[in-house]
Formats: sequence, C-alpha cells, structure tokens
Amino acid sequence: MTKPSLLIPVENQVRELDPKLLLACIAARRGYPCVIGSRRDVELSIGDYSSAIFLSKSMTIRSLLMFYVTRRLGHEIITWDEEALVHLPPDMYYPRRLDPYALRFVSQLLAWGDDNAELWRKYPKLPKNLPIRVTGNPRSDLLRPEIRRFYAPEVATIREQHGDFVLINTNFNHVNAFFPKLNLFEPAKSPGEKPKFARGARGMSLEFAEALRQHKQGIFEAFQEMIAAVASAFPDHKVVVRPHPTEKHDVYKAIAAANHNVVVSNDGNVVPWLLATKVLVHNGCTTGVEAYAIGVPAISYRPRIDERIDRGFYELPNALSHQCRTLAEVKQMVGAALAGQLGGAGGDERKRMFDHCVACLDGEMASARIVDVVDEMCVVRHGAKEPGVLGRLERTFLRKALKVVQRHHAHLPGDQNKPEFQRHRYPGSSLEDLRERVARWQAVLEDPVPLRTTQIAEHIFRITDR
Repeated sequence: MTKPSLLIPVENQVRELDPKLLLACIAARRGYPCVIGSRRDVELSIGDYSSAIFLSKSMTIRSLLMFYVTRRLGHEIITWDEEALVHLPPDMYYPRRLDPYALRFVSQLLAWGDDNAELWRKYPKLPKNLPIRVTGNPRSDLLRPEIRRFYAPEVATIREQHGDFVLINTNFNHVNAFFPKLNLFEPAKSPGEKPKFARGARGMSLEFAEALRQHKQGIFEAFQEMIAAVASAFPDHKVVVRPHPTEKHDVYKAIAAANHNVVVSNDGNVVPWLLATKVLVHNGCTTGVEAYAIGVPAISYRPRIDERIDRGFYELPNALSHQCRTLAEVKQMVGAALAGQLGGAGGDERKRMFDHCVACLDGEMASARIVDVVDEMCVVRHGAKEPGVLGRLERTFLRKALKVVQRHHAHLPGDQNKPEFQRHRYPGSSLEDLRERVARWQAVLEDPVPLRTTQIAEHIFRITDR
C-alpha cells in the first residue's frame, strides 16, 4: 500500500518547527512522505498532492474554507488546538477556537491531555462519533529528558553569549500585537469614540474583553518597570526578554537601549533558553508550564489580580510557578535563583495539575502516538473509491483556483496576509539548516539511516525515507 503524504503546516516558526520536524522524522521513517513549511504556503499548495493527510493546528472559523477545499481535494484532516493547553473558560473558548462547521470536515481530534479532551467532549456542537485521542502534543516531546539533548548546541551557544542570565517571557499580544487589529480592541479613530472589537477579542463577551484588556495592559506596564528594575538590581547578569511570537518588540527594544544588560531575542525555540537560564519570570505564559516540566525555577509576577481571568484563563502556568506580587519579591526570588537557592516549583498538587493537562512525558512519545493514529486512518482509507468524472473536474478547478490565490496571496485583505507579518511569524530556514536539524533528530532517535530532505518551494520542504 502506497502511503499518503503527511502535510505539516507551521505557523509560528520558533514555537512549532522543531517539534513538527521531530514528528516528520518519525512519520517519514514509517514510510510517509512529509511536507513541512510555512502554514500559508503549505495551505496554498495543497492542490499539488493527492490523497494526503493534512495536520492542522486549529479548527476556527478561519479554517472553514480551507478545510472544505482540503476535503474536496480528497485529503483527510486531523487536528489539535495549539492554544488548548492554556485556554479561556469554555463559554468563550468554544466560539473562539471551535467552529462547528469546520469540525465536520475533521477525521480525528488530538488532545494535549485529559483536560483538553474533557473540554472538547463538553462542546455542545461536537459532531457525533468524531474521535478524540489523548496523544499529547509534539511540543511536549521536547520537554522529555531523553529528548532535550537535541538542543545541546543551542544551549552551549546561549550560555556562552549570556552566562547566568534571567529569562523574562512576555505574552502581551492582546494589547501589544504586531498589528493593532490583532489586539483585543482597535484604537479609537476620533476623540470620544469607543474602541471597537478587534480580531484578538473574537468569541469573547464585551465585559470579559474589556476586563482582559485592563488586566493585561496593567501587567504589561508593570512588566516594563520590572524588566528595568531587575536589570538594575543585577547589573552583572544579562536579562533576556523573549516576546510572544505575535507581539511588537519596540517597547522592549527601548528598554534594552536604556539598560546595558537587557537583550531582546525571539531566536529559536524557547526550550534551549529554558535549559540555559537560571530563572524564568512570566505571567500566565505557557512557558511557565514548560519550565515546570524541565525543573527550571519559574516566577509568576502578578502585580494585578483578576480572579475571573487568572483562574479562568491563566491558572495552569501561574499555579505551576513560584508567585510574586511585588517588585521586591521578584528581585528577592531572582537573586535566590541566581545563587542556586531556589529550585523549580514542586508539590503533589502541582504534579496532579500538570499530569491532567499534559500527556506523554513518559512511555511512547506524543509524536509517535500521532503517527499511530495516521497508521490507523490509512488502514481505513485503503481501498477507498476514486472520484468520478465530476469529482475529478471539481478537483482540477480547485487546484487552478489555488494557484491563482497563491500568486496573489500577499495582496489579499487582512493583516495576517501581509508579507511583513508572515516574515515575523515564519522568517524561514535554509535547506542546509533543515538537513542539519533532521540529522540531529535522527541522532536523538538513534536512527542510523539518513532521511532525505529536499526543498520544493521557498518555504516548503519534503522529508522522506528514500
């Protein structure tokens, strides 16, 4: 049986590329040709493949048209939600992250853990008999002790450049987005005019969006003060600020310009930065969950408290961290961590919370379990009937339409289509870099037979076992 291609789109390169390369290596060794690259480019080239399996990272209303085209072209869709680990309360998560019509085109749902699976099962509009599999996520594979050695070169380079540094991760994309329309609210166009809902508030109630904006704006301002204060308190240590993938960097670069030991960097995956740092400071950031898994001291700086937001949205990363309310407490804890006197947050309750939300940190890897699901799908697909004349004509039309869109996608309306935003989220990789990273993954997996990595477009690569 000829195995279908596995199409693996990557939206935020620094966050997704390495774990999805790991998934591609495992799948390729099992005989699946893997196509990996920029999400926009992979989606617009989807007509180039026949009977493929498309691995999506979301199922929002923005996915609906793409899912329709994908299925009409004869492909299957399996998906997880990249944002489901740290999620909004169900009444706002559902309209924001799940579209009932898009879900009708999905063959399998892959959950981060039991918490994620339970959240989906309670969705009133979940299609009947849609399988939900608790596979874990390839991003969680990076946290496993036997996998972390993949990042040994990056960790060595980071430590050489920055020494014993403080890592500050931000997640203020709701109020400091790359484009204003990606915030919770668009700026008022004239004095006295009320700001309008922007894309960042999709699915939220007005009351919650306004509360979230006030909450995040206050913490955003407090973090700016905190970054400078930590830099001043520890002048012999670097303070590395790592913004959220869709944040503007301007305000952080201004702080760095005024403080000699502050560095702003969004280079590479966060895991080697966590492995290299002495301490992480964040507020409600997924990185707090990753730091807990690795055993890195993580401090959640909480200068403002809003229980509906903190418990309904950011409970997991905050609960898995040491918590501070004041600048004095932050400086005291950072100093203790730099001196080796503060370890990672522990305790039975934290472990229970983590295990409920994140699967597969032992036993079979999440990436391997996902390929197991693909194997099962291929058994079911084997022997499926080919489309008739009308079906073939429809597929020809869709392929030609995609080619037209592909040529002009940079000019389509919407900030997410602008080339500068695409470069911000996916700056790109060379063929040499991809081959080196694939070889490193094979070494970690103890796979001695080289895989073949070829470039098929500017931001698209194919990985095969021959």
